[in-house]
Amino acid sequence: MITVANKIKLLDKTELGFENDGVFNPAVYKSPESDAVHVFYRAVRTGNYSSIGYCKLDGPTTIEERYDRPFLFPEFPYESQGIEDPRITKIEDTYYLTYSAYDNVNVLGTYATSKDLKSFEKHGIITPQFTYREYKHFVECSCGSLNEKYLFHYKIFKEHGLGPEVASKLLMWDKNLMFFPRKIDGKFAMLHRIHPGIQLVLFEDFKELTREFWEDYIINLEKHIVLDPKLYYESSHIGGGCPPIETKEGWLIIYHASQNTPTGFKYHASAALLDLNDPRKELARLSKPLISPSLKWEKTGVVNNIIFPTGTAIFGDDLYIYYGAADERVGVASIKLDALLTELLTHKTSNQ
Repeated sequence: MITVANKIKLLDKTELGFENDGVFNPAVYKSPESDAVHVFYRAVRTGNYSSIGYCKLDGPTTIEERYDRPFLFPEFPYESQGIEDPRITKIEDTYYLTYSAYDNVNVLGTYATSKDLKSFEKHGIITPQFTYREYKHFVECSCGSLNEKYLFHYKIFKEHGLGPEVASKLLMWDKNLMFFPRKIDGKFAMLHRIHPGIQLVLFEDFKELTREFWEDYIINLEKHIVLDPKLYYESSHIGGGCPPIETKEGWLIIYHASQNTPTGFKYHASAALLDLNDPRKELARLSKPLISPSLKWEKTGVVNNIIFPTGTAIFGDDLYIYYGAADERVGVASIKLDALLTELLTHKTSNQ
């Protein structure tokens, strides 16, 4: 039996100009040398302009320091409306901060790096930059049998009758980027989300991520899918949540799942296990959500009924999961890590 404990509201919006409309969806890094937890959260000001704020915790929930200004802010045209939903992973001696760049039309995956968690260098867009028409063409060239929802956005935008000028500027959305904390077979391993599932891309050098690379990747998209929605609470779509955690049982993935309900979408946090050597192999997945919106501050906000996990920290036997609540505030809940792994092993994927 899994028990989620200590659900608390960790951060809320303030009257400061850069975060007066919401703070949520935090990237989280716990220092292995101490109990310090670094939190890089999405800060939204009036007009839906996003930057990244910062606070430091002493232990899992005690706020030691919180900046009164953005830690990172939009600088380039492709992120003019905001930088959103960061995740952070340390690989060897480098911190990789991934986030979504939004220009009021397109949402694309970008990343920045740091050696000290104090200053980050932005490296720009690394996800594919195809129009939906191009994306549809590549998908149709595939010999696989993709879930029909992989063309969901193309169909939606077509139904809205977008003109040629808008259609030529609207690129396929690619969100929820996050790295594994070590290379696999000498390659960077990165999860991302092309609606409605979670995919994995492997590469040795960022220079490989060219247009030609992504064309081949999309044509063979079925081979790169890690998880697709299949359960009742995933009836709309799923997406990456927290960076993977390496355990003896496999890579532990905490992800978000969107459920279609009569009153609108309801977002949950859930968990799955992936194979350590080939993360494209699903080993287990919970049959029920791990965390669902149940408290008032999770159920009511800018967008109601949202639990959106984006970071974790381990203290002793406890796994702390940090999440955006109702697109307005940051929550945190804890669970016994071994209990979660034990429960997952009772829900092994049938094709394994």
